[in-house]
This record gives sequence, structure tokens and C-alpha cells, in this order.
Amino acid sequence: MFDPKPILKNLPNLPGVYRMINATDEVIYVGKAKDLKKRVSSYFNKNLPSPRTRMMVSNIVKIETTVTHNEAEALLLENNLIKGLMPRYNVLFRDDKSYPYITLTGDAFPRLAFHRGSQRKGSQYFGPFPNSVAVRESIQLLQKVFKLRTCENTVFANRSRPCLQHQIERCTAPCVGLISDDNYRNDVYQAALFLQGKTTEVMDTLAEQMNTAAANQEYERAMVFRDRIQALRQVQAKQFVSDFNVSDADVIACAELQGQHCINLVMIRGGRHLGDRSYMPKNTDGETLETSMAAFLAQHYVAQNTPPLIVVGIKIETEIIEQVLSEQAGRKVKINTNAIGDKRVWLKMAQTNAELALAQRAATSANQAAKLVALREALHLPDTTERIECFDISHTMGEATVASCVVFDRGDMQNSEYRRYNITGITPGDDYAAMRDVLTRRYKKVAAGEGARPDLVFIDGGKGQLGIAIEVMAEVGLDDILLVGIAKGEDRKPGLETMIFSDTGEMLNLGKDNKGLHLLQQIRDEAHRFAITGHRAKRAKARLHSSLEDIEGIGAKRRKALLTRFGGLDGVKNASIDEIANVEGISQGLAEKIYGALH
Repeated sequence: MFDPKPILKNLPNLPGVYRMINATDEVIYVGKAKDLKKRVSSYFNKNLPSPRTRMMVSNIVKIETTVTHNEAEALLLENNLIKGLMPRYNVLFRDDKSYPYITLTGDAFPRLAFHRGSQRKGSQYFGPFPNSVAVRESIQLLQKVFKLRTCENTVFANRSRPCLQHQIERCTAPCVGLISDDNYRNDVYQAALFLQGKTTEVMDTLAEQMNTAAANQEYERAMVFRDRIQALRQVQAKQFVSDFNVSDADVIACAELQGQHCINLVMIRGGRHLGDRSYMPKNTDGETLETSMAAFLAQHYVAQNTPPLIVVGIKIETEIIEQVLSEQAGRKVKINTNAIGDKRVWLKMAQTNAELALAQRAATSANQAAKLVALREALHLPDTTERIECFDISHTMGEATVASCVVFDRGDMQNSEYRRYNITGITPGDDYAAMRDVLTRRYKKVAAGEGARPDLVFIDGGKGQLGIAIEVMAEVGLDDILLVGIAKGEDRKPGLETMIFSDTGEMLNLGKDNKGLHLLQQIRDEAHRFAITGHRAKRAKARLHSSLEDIEGIGAKRRKALLTRFGGLDGVKNASIDEIANVEGISQGLAEKIYGALH
């Protein structure tokens, strides 16, 4: 029995972070405190607020603390520890680094583009946007108004005449010199202002430029500015959010259904409604909505671009998070917990979105649960059957063989647990050897205590594949796990699959309307998709390598120069000997050798 008294006695009345640790040395909870002694002591009072908290405290065998200079520093440390340790009793949001942005590249004639991932020096980034649709719609709008190029540099560098984008008045064709450097640079500047939400400034500048052009009797140029002003006004009429005192804001609401919380985030950027995004955190059962909202603000916005205004639909303590976000942004960030006027209208919309997302998730979960029950009944499985793993092999005539393992657990596909395996050292096209390889690699580790043990394993294949799986599981000592081979039906038609059981050899066909069959098909199809996408990527990489790097005299540097110049392998294949010889580092003789190897 854990005795907290010696630890509590020595805790300081200072801000900091505490970590609760269980018997297996796992950190099960991370928290911050203005006063470590008071906060940690509160967990050992007789009247704890919830069964969840009581359960957590019953698992504590050790407490570690870190003193910080202030509560703001404690918040940052707490957030970093939560993201790194993923404690089971903390409310957890996915560390979503996949937000899309719009970028204006740092080229001489900057390119307008969709961007996701790490940011490069020299380019400007605008966002984040809630989804890729919002980015692409904004890019189309910017093309219509400012007519900036969107083509890749390889295409831009090799144009000899304007492309279709110029013909439909979506680009000013800087690739062939139809616009001056200064005028294009001005268009880029105006687009950047617009993306920053400075629409009024853009409109004023365009009006001034229109009047100047008209005064100089440059009527065609004046008409260009007039058309841009009209296009911007149309955008404002459709998307502009009135009564917000800032052009950038996030509106956040939260809802709860059957213990699951949902946070809905509505994004307003540049005075425009860009869309919304729903988040379903883990470990919310028994927690309050206030806890989830506070966790979201910390986990989402720390180390993230933050708008000057965040409107939230629930009363929470905001002083410390406002301080941290303001210091991070280098400007004032206000969190509004008392929305009125239009802000309340937008908050109501976010609330509706959160409730709808929860309802949809519940419906999907209920459907998945019904499928799992039907599968258990059809296969005479115990009610404890939860975790199902499925394997598939993909290759093209033995080339670039890849195996996949996908996981169904806790009522849904668990994407984070999917794994691909590159298969080497076998006879090309030998599916049995490939299956033996992947199952041995996977289940040797499981038998040694690494990873979760499945309740059921699907093998995408007939008796031969299943026979290999039975041998492997016996070798690694997991022959008590039920294996089921999935043999494709006549003409590979869905609904005609035959299941073959490892324990009895029995064969079973389910009716095409059986929900258990639908779950089997869902898991099998996901394994196939995951395997084939991995195979295609591996095959493309291998073919690209063999096509160029196997040519004597072509190393990584020259290969990169060729691919960059011609926009890919097809471009190199379509190039003439003289065009290849014009690439830096490629002699006439080497160009002839490259041309011969590719033809």
C-alpha cells in the first residue's frame, strides 16, 4: 500500500509539474500546479471527485515532481511531458502536425502552393487551415484575383509559351515574360496582405493603382485592377464574418455523449470562415468538459500558430494559458469565455458541429459493434474477442514484395498500429515464403512479450497460406490463437469469400448480407489497401533507382539534377540527347549513354 505522507511532507509550496507512476514504472498521469504541496495532497483526501480519479490514485506507487519558475513554465513542461509520455489518465489529443498551409515560395517569381509538413526558410506560410478543401478553395480564389503561378519549378523553367492557366486568366505567365518582375512582385505582396487578413488595405491599394492607371490613360491596366476589386468584393459578400473585432479568430465548443468528449474548432482567417474540424480526445470517460477544453487549449496551441482571439463555449481559467500563448505569439492573445452577439452565433454553430460529430461517431461505433457481435456469432467466438489482426502480401510478378498487418481493436480500425514489412531474401513471387517471413517477424516479438496478443488472426489466402500460418504459430508457441484463412470466391466477387479455420479445417461461407462478413471484408480490404500502397511506393522507388543510378557515371547528384530539370523520369525519357547534355554535369558522351539506356 502506497504511503504518500513522506513525499507530501517534503513537497514545496511552489509551482511545478508532478508525475504519478504505477508499479510497472509507467507514468500514468501528469499534472501542473501553482502550489505542488496543495495540489498533490488533494489526491489523497477521502472524498475524491470521481471513480476515475480514485482508480488512478489506487495505482500510484511513486510520485515525481519538477519545480518551475512560474505556473506558465509549468504549463509548457506539462504539455511536453503529456505529448511525450501519453499517460493513460490524462485527456489526450492527437499531436496533429498535418494541418495544411498556403505557401508563397521564396523563388524569384514566387509560387502559390498547398503545403503540409516542415517549413522551409525563405518561403511565407499562411494558416493553418482546417482541411485541404479550405486550402484549395483559397488558392483558387487567389488565382482568380491575383493570378499567381502554381506550377512546379521544373515546369516553370521549361515553358516556351503560356499554359492553360494563362488562357483562362488564372496566371499572368511570368514563365515567358508576359509580366514584369516588379508587377509580379506587387501581385505577390497584395496576395500576402490578403492572406494576412488585411483586406481593406488591399482594396485601398488596388483602388489607388486603378485610379493612377486611368489617369495615365493605361485603361487596360486600370480594368485589371477594377476586376480584382470586384472579385474581392464578391468574396467578402460570401464569406466575410461581421462583428468580429479581429480578422483572425478560432471559435471552440465542446460536447459529451456516453463519456466521449468532442471539441469542435471553427477557423476564421482574414475575416473569412474557412471551415471547422472536430477532435475526439482519449481518456475522457469520467472527466469534465472543462478539463478537456483546458487540455485542448494547451495541447493544440502550444507550439502552434495562434490567432489573436479564441472564443470558447465553457467557463475555464484562462490567465495562464493566455500568458503562455501571448508570449509565444509575440502579441496579445485573448481567450473569450463570455461570447455575445455574432460570437455567440458562431459558438452555437460550433456546438452543433460537436454534437453532430459525436452522434455520427456513436452511430458508426454501434454499427461496428453490431458487426463484431455478428462475426463472433458466425465464428462461434467468445464475447471477449476484441483484437483482430489481418495479413496480406502484395507484389508485381515478384517485384518489390511488401506484407501488411492491420489491426481492428476496441471497435474500430487502429491505424496507428498498422505495420508494413519489406520482404527480401525469398524467391520472387513466393507468397508462402513471404507469409512465413512476416508472421515469424511479427509473432516472435509477441511471444516474447512485445506488443499485444491478438484474439483472432485473418490470413488473406487459401489453405496453402493458412497452412504456413499454422506452422509459424506452432513454432513461436502461439498455436492457441485462432487463425482464419480468407479464400476469394469465384471471379473474386465480394460476398463469396470462404473462411477456413485453423483448429478444425472447417470451411464456412456467410451470406452476403451478414454483418460479420461485412466486418471481415472491411478488415481484409484495409490490409490489401495498406499492402498495395506500400508495394507501389517501393516499386516506383526501385524502378527510378534502377533506371538512372544503374547507368555508369550517374550518381545521386547527377540523378537529382536530371529529375529536377525534366520534372521526373518520364521527362528524362522524353528528352533529346542535346537537351540531356545541357544539364549541369552531363557531358555529350554521358548524355548519349543515358539516352541509349532509357530507350
